[in-house]
Amino acid sequence: MSSEKIILGIDPGTTIMGFGLIKIYGKKMEFLQLNELHLKKYEDHYLKLKLIFERTVELIDTFHPDEIAIEAPFFGKNVQSMLKLGRAQGVAMAAGLSREVPITEYSPKKIKMAITGNGNASKEQVAKMLQSLLDLKTLPKNLDATDGLAAAVCHFYNMGKPIQGKSYTGWSAFVKQNPKKVN
Repeated sequence: MSSEKIILGIDPGTTIMGFGLIKIYGKKMEFLQLNELHLKKYEDHYLKLKLIFERTVELIDTFHPDEIAIEAPFFGKNVQSMLKLGRAQGVAMAAGLSREVPITEYSPKKIKMAITGNGNASKEQVAKMLQSLLDLKTLPKNLDATDGLAAAVCHFYNMGKPIQGKSYTGWSAFVKQNPKKVN
């Protein structure tokens, strides 16, 4: 592990994409930014995906993260919502892969467990713990930004440990880990 590293955390969504950035110095982390991309006002799902891609590329080009941590979609009963969320995650991942930034996926439970010690913690509990850990003065109104920040902090806590999620270092790694299934 190098002595200095920037991690971009993303909580993908088609209504709000939350994101946060931290800087790592050895074994210490420092808060850089958290924010949200608001997409509710856009009707066209494909336009939302384009905006997610462009914002992610803009974040990468501005902050030059060494790694990206992204929250994996959780299993839900609404198939359409899952599909939309998966697409949002996919374009955020494609943005990172297009800039050759390694990506690691974490389940919501794993992120909550890393931050609070409880895999069933509420968004509010995660936000309050991040506020304490990173000495944040205020929290955003929507907690999607803190969910993105939580993914980055979870990744920091899991660096150097075997990763149980999926990790991609570029397009070739993605293709290798996701071979086309033949019937």
